[in-house]
Amino acid sequence: MFNIVLLEPEIPQNTGNIARTCAATGCILHLIEPMGFSIDEKQVKRAGLDYWHLVTVKTYKSIEDFYSKNQGTIYYVSTKSEKTYCDVEYKENDYFIFGKETKGIPEDILMRNREMCIRIPMDGEARSLNLSNSAAIVIYEALRQTDFCNLKKSGDLFN
Repeated sequence: MFNIVLLEPEIPQNTGNIARTCAATGCILHLIEPMGFSIDEKQVKRAGLDYWHLVTVKTYKSIEDFYSKNQGTIYYVSTKSEKTYCDVEYKENDYFIFGKETKGIPEDILMRNREMCIRIPMDGEARSLNLSNSAAIVIYEALRQTDFCNLKKSGDLFN
């Protein structure tokens, strides 16, 4: 389906919440080191609840390691982008890179990939949204554009 990539995540609860989103959407979770925690930590496991068995998690030693092992369209989600996440037409297997909570994606990476940077619109007074909320917003737009491919679209209330 889609790929959520966390570049040097720092807060275990955010990664756990994003893992839960991956479990619900079929997205693959890519984690690029160094991380501010171990994925075995209690906070990460608790935030992901009992969904970890539903998530494919891949880890990488660096962003170069990630690039060498993955091919496809990569979007860089950053408050510094001029283009919004709604301005793009997504396709299955796209990658969405989110930077660390305190600093985002390094500017040198953003500059090299300027045309692939996207942002979530927000009030100019706020620095950023929570990382796990941002990942959910962007991934659900990509899923909406692909008609929620492979996801259950109706509940059982009226069956």
